[in-house]
Amino acid sequence: MGANNINSVFYADSYHPIQAGSIDGTDIVPHDNAIYRAFLCSSAGLYDPSGDPKLSGDPYCTVFVARLSHLTTEETLHKAMSKYGRVKNLRLVRDIVTGASRGYAFVEYQSEKEMLRAYKDAHHSFIDDSEVIVDYSRQQLMPGWIPRRLGGGLGGKKESGQLRFGGRERPFRAPLRPIPYDDLKRLGIPPPPEGKYMSRFQVPPPPRRNSSSIDRDDSSHKESFMHKEERGSKSGSSKEYYSKRGSTDKEGSPIKRHSLEREDNHQKSRSKYRSEHSHRRMKSEDQYNRRSSLDKEKLYDNRSPVDRAQPVDRRSRNVEHSSHKRKSRNQEEGSRKRHRDRNSSGQHRRRSESQEYSSDY
Repeated sequence: MGANNINSVFYADSYHPIQAGSIDGTDIVPHDNAIYRAFLCSSAGLYDPSGDPKLSGDPYCTVFVARLSHLTTEETLHKAMSKYGRVKNLRLVRDIVTGASRGYAFVEYQSEKEMLRAYKDAHHSFIDDSEVIVDYSRQQLMPGWIPRRLGGGLGGKKESGQLRFGGRERPFRAPLRPIPYDDLKRLGIPPPPEGKYMSRFQVPPPPRRNSSSIDRDDSSHKESFMHKEERGSKSGSSKEYYSKRGSTDKEGSPIKRHSLEREDNHQKSRSKYRSEHSHRRMKSEDQYNRRSSLDKEKLYDNRSPVDRAQPVDRRSRNVEHSSHKRKSRNQEEGSRKRHRDRNSSGQHRRRSESQEYSSDY
């Protein structure tokens, strides 16, 4: 192999337990029991990645966040991951018995573009003083995936043979020995991509629906924005058109002129009717007043001699009667007051005499 391959790496597109246990992706024999267990699960089909009932959301918009602090909560993680986009759903994996955090979570974003931003920028960031790693949801998008609890997985910190390669944190190194193509083909292991290695500082692209999904999203947003602008311009132009049309109608349209003339005639007829009605009402009131005065005069002339001898003004009678009542009331009240004064003076005399009598004794 050339000297240029020493610092070159490559990443796994599909998962094979034996290949994941190899540093250069060329092993054909499992070197520990965990890899053998994962190989048995993979060959026998004992694990179904889509059978997890807790899986939800769009895998192309979901990132996997690992190496979280056990003190990190959902609120802290949501706040930290919201820097890269709108978080749609978040699931922090916890222990079934104790409820403590397992140190990893799944974060779903509103769009694939926001997921890619978090995938690129949130890797090796710090949350609660802990350096986290960010990867795509391999459980749903990587063919042949086997989780860590069954001997598979990727990455790892142990230096005792429990490391798994091919992922973003620990990629495969370019092989320095001859590649056993026949054995790899027999086991179904994809060979290393000779001539297509990557640098360690390059970001491996996650799987996508198609190459133009994000472009379609952007174009759809642009189209919707353009449609809104067109609708606004159309509405503005329509308003201007109708305003101009209304002004022209007011000025020179025969239909508009005819309607205005009808309105003027209607108002004139209404005012005329009101004036006639008021005039008739005033006439009727004058006639009624005249009739009532004539009737009174006839009644006064037709009175009997006895009625004529009697006074006509009843108000004078009422005034005399009310004045007589007031005088009688005033006399009664004065007599009552005099009687009270006499009684009070007699009682006072009796009390003074009784006091003098008691003082003598």
